[in-house]
Amino acid sequence: MFDKIRVIFTIPELRNKIMITLMLLAVYRVGWQVPLPIVNQAKMSAYFTTTNQDLGNLLGQVAVFSASNLSQATIFGLGIMPYISASIIFQLLGSVWAPLEKLQKEGESGRKKINEYTRYATVVLCIIQSYFYVRFLVGSSPESSLVRAGLLNPDGSMPFFYYLVGVMTMTTGTVFLMWVGEQIDEYGIGNGISLLIMAGILSGMPGAAFQLLERFEMNLSAAMGPDKLIILSVLFVAVIVGVVLITQGQRRIPTQSAKHVRGRRVYGGGRQYLPLRVNQAGVMPIIFASSLLMFPQLIFSYLERSFNAPQWFQLISDSFNRGSSFVYNIMYIGLIYFFCYFWTAITFNPKDMADNLKDYGSFIPGYRPGKRTADYLERVMVRITYVGAGFLAVVAIIPTLISSALDIPPQVASFYGGTGLLIAVSVAFDLVQKIDSHLVMRNYRGLLERS
Repeated sequence: MFDKIRVIFTIPELRNKIMITLMLLAVYRVGWQVPLPIVNQAKMSAYFTTTNQDLGNLLGQVAVFSASNLSQATIFGLGIMPYISASIIFQLLGSVWAPLEKLQKEGESGRKKINEYTRYATVVLCIIQSYFYVRFLVGSSPESSLVRAGLLNPDGSMPFFYYLVGVMTMTTGTVFLMWVGEQIDEYGIGNGISLLIMAGILSGMPGAAFQLLERFEMNLSAAMGPDKLIILSVLFVAVIVGVVLITQGQRRIPTQSAKHVRGRRVYGGGRQYLPLRVNQAGVMPIIFASSLLMFPQLIFSYLERSFNAPQWFQLISDSFNRGSSFVYNIMYIGLIYFFCYFWTAITFNPKDMADNLKDYGSFIPGYRPGKRTADYLERVMVRITYVGAGFLAVVAIIPTLISSALDIPPQVASFYGGTGLLIAVSVAFDLVQKIDSHLVMRNYRGLLERS
């Protein structure tokens, strides 16, 4: 393995791509720490750790899949969530809006046009989200104001200039991150946006490790003794192996190509297979499900505090508390199943796949080309999606189970499953495959090949 890594840095083109990627990721991490000029960092940290822990937990969950840092209000505070939101919107519209669907089928030119529309939509979303976020900073109570002293008017409002500074700074930061991702795509290696998200996820690993080591004691009766550390290590390896197996898992459907006789030669007639991924929806169902379940707790908590509502408002809020509620876990699993089938139905079109097989002169043995092939593909996808959704549900609730059973901090437990682990594994595989393509092109063995 070390020899293969050495080979990577002996290839000038590949070495330059890796160095450019690392440099751009370093720029992202530097900007991730630079606060907005209008923010009181000390009071903001205290606010999210003591006064409003629910909102702090919400922003921490959002940061996992958006490379954001809203709990500290930095120049990259919005992360790339507006760009991801815009991309999802256009992907969903592409399946229901005919003009956009037509653009998707135009190949490279259509893809470039959709990317251009996505960038414009990203800027609009950035302006809207950053405006409401700055409004939230100004709207905090005077004794715990998150805005720097001297910037507010006597009546508690903020001058338009400072609103403009906050909104434009956060919008520019997200647009710059979008540009960084595109530069990684063009001059670096790997998917730029995915690598930014992965960098944000892995940046939390040192802090989680320090939390674990602070609680560790060389005593079997301690809250974090060597026995629990061994169990956590074994569980971590087991979860990683399971995620890798299911992420790479495929249902291979055999296909047969028709024979063509030209002169005295026979072409075609070979057997191939059509790979259908077990986890066709990827990480999107967990993102959608966790995003939806964030809001009930915040809404009912706000109603209980603001209107002095009856105690049952607080009971409903507690029932949606992540990590300690049976109701939350059941709804979480149900929503994951729903969004798995929903996202698969959008991204997987059996009719188009059957028509493509027919156009290329291929067929599935035992099924007529056309409608019967499409029905068969849809039936197979429904079955394997059920398995994939079950896997996602297990991975999603593993951090909750580990945190409550072994009494470890949620930040540590988050590395044993959930959105962050799935994204990190998927991005790592994509990066290794792109490096392998460069090595194989130059007649070297790939990283995943056996010696």
